[in-house]
Amino acid sequence: MNTQTDTLAVLFADIAKSTAIYETLGDQRAQTLIESCLTLLKKVTGKFNGVVIKTIGDELMCTFPTARDAVSAAKEMNQTLTLASVVDDPACRPPNIYVGIHYGPVILEKGDVFGDTVNVAARIAGFKKQRQILISEQTADALPPDLRSSVKCVDHTTIKGKTGEFTVYEFIWEAQDLTIIVSQPMESLFSREQPAKLELVFHSQTVTIGPEKHGVSLGRQTHNDIVIDTQYASRSHARIEYRRGKFFLMDQSSNGTYILYPATGDTFHIRQEEIQLNGSGIICPGRQPEANRPDTLSFRLLQA
Repeated sequence: MNTQTDTLAVLFADIAKSTAIYETLGDQRAQTLIESCLTLLKKVTGKFNGVVIKTIGDELMCTFPTARDAVSAAKEMNQTLTLASVVDDPACRPPNIYVGIHYGPVILEKGDVFGDTVNVAARIAGFKKQRQILISEQTADALPPDLRSSVKCVDHTTIKGKTGEFTVYEFIWEAQDLTIIVSQPMESLFSREQPAKLELVFHSQTVTIGPEKHGVSLGRQTHNDIVIDTQYASRSHARIEYRRGKFFLMDQSSNGTYILYPATGDTFHIRQEEIQLNGSGIICPGRQPEANRPDTLSFRLLQA
């Protein structure tokens, strides 16, 4: 097996709001638009010494030898889509993209790339900020001084599978963005009053997450923080995470997760996606929730 290691910048570029594009244009026209966009992004990748590893639906994964190459490519990706006409229809304007970059050690094997660096880059892109180039602290540190001056800290958050807070930076490529950030004190991004803790209750078990404990896992296997031993739950069913004073449930299961808000009667079903938790409610893995069912857990936000 030909396995190598290297230190690279991993970049994920994801077409923004692709579901809405398919709903608006229809399958055929939407697919043509997205494929045209991905073709443009691939050309930019090659221009900056990058290698396209793969496309996953509406997402491009590529690597670059340096952080400079990666952020320069990300800037031109945004510019190219802004100026391009990718289909023969004036109504079909190119969409924006989400970009996440992380610089670090990777494993190279059979044309693919693996490792923590890949996972972190994908997670950063998952913050879904259109027309923003979001990068890790390691990427920012690896930039030369002339580019590092365009980097601003924008958030402190958590990354799934990693302990402690994770600092997210933005590489400013549009002049108007730089003006907005400079005129706004950085502390205002973090000082908004928010619920500080989320209390979860499952039978006799109570777990509280917040600034001290950033997340819990739910599922059938015993390695989870909250073990829900039911046929409807997956082995590693879901995760609840604290980010910037807010709480998010991320489903990782086959059957999905239901969230019920008894006060309003609203019920939400998510599968392989995430949802913000507000107020108080009931979570049920894999099937419609009902009060007092043994496989449901309750949650409530505790104000700071």
